[in-house]
Formats: sequence, C-alpha cells, structure tokens
Amino acid sequence: MQGTLYLCATPIGNLEDITLRVLRVLREADLIAAEDTRNSIKLLNHFDIHTPMTSYHEYNRIEKAKELIVCLQEGMDIALITDAGTPGISDPGEDLVRMCYEAGIPVTSLPGACACITALTMSGLETRRFAFEAFLPGDKRERQAVLEEMARETRTMIVYEAPHRLLKTLEELRTALGDRFVTVCRELTKKYETAFATTMEKAIEHYKQHEPKGECVLVIQGKSRQAIRQEEEKSWEQLTLREHMELYESQGMERKDAMKAVARDRGLGKRDIYHQLLEEEK
Repeated sequence: MQGTLYLCATPIGNLEDITLRVLRVLREADLIAAEDTRNSIKLLNHFDIHTPMTSYHEYNRIEKAKELIVCLQEGMDIALITDAGTPGISDPGEDLVRMCYEAGIPVTSLPGACACITALTMSGLETRRFAFEAFLPGDKRERQAVLEEMARETRTMIVYEAPHRLLKTLEELRTALGDRFVTVCRELTKKYETAFATTMEKAIEHYKQHEPKGECVLVIQGKSRQAIRQEEEKSWEQLTLREHMELYESQGMERKDAMKAVARDRGLGKRDIYHQLLEEEK
C-alpha cells in the first residue's frame, strides 16, 4: 500500500496555534520533510516529538521530491512542514503535491496557521475577494510586470516582505498603485504583533523615521471598478470614431450595443453616431 502525504500547518509565531491533529500526525508519520530542519527541531523538541526528519526546500525541490515520492510509494507516511504556516503557500510544497498526484499518491492538508489569511482578517479591508501575491519577484522585469497587473487589480492584495526591504517596497507600490489604503501587519501572533492601518504615503513617512522589525505582511486596497470605468471612458478621446466602435466590438459587443456605448461615452445620440460612421465609410 502507498503512503500518504500530510501537509501540516505549523505556528507562524505563537506555538499555541498548532492543532491537536497536526501534533498527532507529526508523531505517527514515518518521516517529516521540513523546510529547515534546524528551525523545525525546535518545534518538535517543544512538543516532545522524535520522528525522523529530512530537508525539503527551495534548492532541492525537484530532486528531493522524487526521493520522497519513492518513499511514499513504498508505503511511508510523510508529514510536510514549512518554517512557519501552511505548506504549499509560497514555498516548494506545491511541487511535491503536484508530483504526488501525478504518481497517484494521496495527499491531505491539515489546516492551521497561515500568515496571509491572519493578516487579511485583521486588516480592516475587504475580505470577500483577495489576491495573494506572496513576495514580489526579484527580477526587475518580472517585478514591473506584476506591479502593472496589481495597479488594475480590484481585489484586496496581500504581499509578504522582509523588514529591511519594507520601505523600498512601499515606495514601489505607491509609485505603481497610487496612494492606496494599506495595513502593515508585523510579528503576527507574537508578543509585539502590530497592525498599522494607514495609507501608502503615511506608511512611507512612518518607516522613514521608525525602522521596521519582524516579518511583514502588507494588505493593500484594490482599485475601485468606478475608477477603472472612468479611465476607460477617458481613453476613447484619443480614438477615431471607428476605433472607438472597434474597442467595444472587440469585447464581444454586437454592433448595435457598441454604438450605444460609443454614443454614451461621447455624449451623442445613437443616430448621430450612425450618421457619422456612414460619412466615414463614404
């Protein structure tokens, strides 16, 4: 019989945030695959768990996953843990999960602490729809592309950042997104936890004077649909009447509906648009 891969959520700070189910699985598993065994041994020692460990991290994510797949196929149960939080969220666990499914190995997830959800729920911003960006890319071109996408994102956005890069990242976000509302969450679930609900501008001024400490999660206001509509309405001013029509038709509108939309944008009647298009065609 094949073994099972257990994705075990571990505390992001406060050790009391581990579940009884996770503790049981960590004790009963044949092997624990940990992002950093030096960090995880502290957690295991605290709860008197002596299950063997092996390292599984960003730099061995594929080759080590192949070894773990063999162990699972031989019947071993493996518990996967990250340094803090839920495996598979912004860490190499996603690769191992995918490879398990490709090999027909069962996978289950044991819910628990997750920094992005913890920060979102205490941010004071909209929680019904959100986009998780994790850490912004280090590559300049890819980073710029992501920032451009975020500038038009209507959902609440969540970004992870290290304290020594926080100020620079806030300045980049302010340039790309404008002065949005943001909640800067630091040291989540720990003794000095803070949630600073403010604006980009005020956050930048604050952290210029107060050096940030602890891992940070930024929860950022999405762009309003009204603002997007206003920008789209202005964009037609650079278009000819024919180009304006094609803009709406390219979105799947019938010619009649596109004509109504163009007329609305330009403050004209539908008949006026019809006659002007006829003149252009002549």
